[in-house]
Amino acid sequence: MPSNILMPALSPTMEKGNLAKWLKKEGDEIKSGDVIAEIETDKATMEVEAVDEGVLARIVVPEGTQDVPVNELIGIIASEGEDPNAVSGGAGASTAAAAKQPSPAQQAAPAKPAAAAAAGAAPPAPGRPVAAPPSPPGAQAPSSPAARPTGNGASGARLFASPLARRLAREAGLDLARLTGSGPHGRIVERDIKAAVAGGGAKAAAPAPSA
Repeated sequence: MPSNILMPALSPTMEKGNLAKWLKKEGDEIKSGDVIAEIETDKATMEVEAVDEGVLARIVVPEGTQDVPVNELIGIIASEGEDPNAVSGGAGASTAAAAKQPSPAQQAAPAKPAAAAAAGAAPPAPGRPVAAPPSPPGAQAPSSPAARPTGNGASGARLFASPLARRLAREAGLDLARLTGSGPHGRIVERDIKAAVAGGGAKAAAPAPSA
């Protein structure tokens, strides 16, 4: 399968160049790494090296041509055993030549902004949520340890106690507002109720008889 020789780019901003000279002619044997042409811009001259092997089957753009667009087909290399005369322009899918950069400094220069752009465009790594300690169903977690309310037990809805502790307190007639919780963030838990029952304290006041 024939390979295309395309107009190379000297820099990322290069759009056109001049095909100064062909260093090979049609029918010449080409080896990988051979310099086959010279390309000129207003700033530099660079050599075009072959990356495939074969025969220079056709020169599409003659030397001396000005303002050849980058990636324009300029020549075709026929594969080994292939008839060079049977090769038509643009038949190959691969690129048979690469530009040889004139100097390491020019070659390294475009890499710096590219690396910076890649670093700036990289999205932050998605953070995995940190699992919070499990809490009993229905329990209300305080916003901070200082947020634990105090009261006289008239309404237990704002007291931080586990559902089991609330049930045991109701059965034992205990006033949760008078208890000090030993659970996380001062939450009243089962052992606090059992301790209060064993100590005989924190009994809730008996409701007044209705009229």
